[in-house]
Amino acid sequence: MHDTKGTEGGIRDSLAIEQEAADWLARQDGPNWSQADQQALAQWLQAKTAHRVAWLRLQAAWQECGRLQALAAGQQAPSGPPPRSLAAPSSTARSEQMLHALAHQPRIRRPSAVRRRFPRFAAVAVLAACAVAASWSWHAQTKITTHAYATVLGEIRSQGLEDGTQATLGSDSGIVARLSRRSRAIELVRGETIFDVAKDPKRPFRVSADGYEAVAVGTRFSVRRSPDALRVVVTEGTVRLETPAHGREAPPSVLLPAGSVALVEHGNVLVRSLSVADASRLLDWTNGLLAFHDATLAEVAAEFNRYNARKLVIGDPQTAALRIGGSFRWDNAAGFVRLLEAGFPVRAQAEADRILLHAD
Repeated sequence: MHDTKGTEGGIRDSLAIEQEAADWLARQDGPNWSQADQQALAQWLQAKTAHRVAWLRLQAAWQECGRLQALAAGQQAPSGPPPRSLAAPSSTARSEQMLHALAHQPRIRRPSAVRRRFPRFAAVAVLAACAVAASWSWHAQTKITTHAYATVLGEIRSQGLEDGTQATLGSDSGIVARLSRRSRAIELVRGETIFDVAKDPKRPFRVSADGYEAVAVGTRFSVRRSPDALRVVVTEGTVRLETPAHGREAPPSVLLPAGSVALVEHGNVLVRSLSVADASRLLDWTNGLLAFHDATLAEVAAEFNRYNARKLVIGDPQTAALRIGGSFRWDNAAGFVRLLEAGFPVRAQAEADRILLHAD
């Protein structure tokens, strides 16, 4: 089953929503805020869940980062906005300062790929020397080097492979790389890995998981393996997804251009076509962020649990079905829970190894 239509309206850029939230918060903090403005804000917050999440997240980050230090040149106060006599920047300036309160971890730097050249053998006049050179060349072409790489829970690792490819392993992930002068084969043992593939048309880059293979020449894509599904996200170039044969004939392969998201469940392949920017947001975990668009709280909790030992546990179906949108730091599950309690009918019960979420 294939669905190549774009999602309705696309996934709205969270940065744009945060900008709108910052504008509202700055206007509310200004001297000309009116009842009409308050009503317009209420309508904006009700329009989309992502609006409300961005508002709560920005408001909390603004308070935690110290509003007085940003607006009043280091003057301290217990809480709330600073006296306007101390600082009265424009609404635009306040909006920019609020956005600066949202700190992000820097993107993992990927070192430039180092290409290795095939050795060149000088011509030899003597027949015996030619035979020795040919034998050595055959051995170099067929020799396979095998390396295993892995991360633990909450760790992200950028790893260069021998062919110049850069692999970024997500939390609790593992790969086995088998490389030779003729082939490049990667097995995804568990978790998720992003591959910035060094271009080599003579040696297609193959990533296998659960019998499926994602094949590329030179591109950027991720493969994610979970107990009941497989996901491939392509952000650059084209990837060919090959499915295992059932019976005599193998199913046709699926071409995935940049912006494609392929989900394999129960033997079925569902393909969504997104913008490259929206597909890239699914890989924002490299920056410490998890991005969601109208996801259930159960799905969101499962994503947080991929990175944290202290698990989010949903206590009832009503809470599990709540719809969530926005971007959140995966290393700040406690902050996410505070946002839930502030903006949703959710009550949290913190325990040593888990946080239990109930309907309020």
